[in-house]
Amino acid sequence: MRLYSLSVLYKGDPKVHLLKAAYDVSTFNFFQRSSVQEFMTFTSQLIVERSELGSRASVKEQEYLCHVYVQNDGLAGVVIADNEYPQRVCFTLLDKVLDEFSRQVSKIDWPSGSPATISYAALDGYLSKYQVWPPRV
Repeated sequence: MRLYSLSVLYKGDPKVHLLKAAYDVSTFNFFQRSSVQEFMTFTSQLIVERSELGSRASVKEQEYLCHVYVQNDGLAGVVIADNEYPQRVCFTLLDKVLDEFSRQVSKIDWPSGSPATISYAALDGYLSKYQVWPPRV
């Protein structure tokens, strides 16, 4: 069971953009890592774009399961995991991350934010903590 990506995005009026993301591509060949990461970013944006506000979904993409949660305010989270990772845990993680993100990052910054301008450092910690289920305490 593995998590590959955890991202926070904003579903704005013209388009979806990435606010912050964490990736674990260590299991991939060194030369494939950047293209795998690009694929995960693109897929996350596409899934959020095609999802309605206030919805949750799990989408199979190649050998991955992408779990998406788009809140009514446009803030969205995507977890990309392997097929064995429990869906319920992914949505619990997304709830936790989006709740914490919305408390720490001002809503004013969401429409214009980018990974370089948004200061929220918890994603890497969550990705490693939830990497193995049950999580290490």
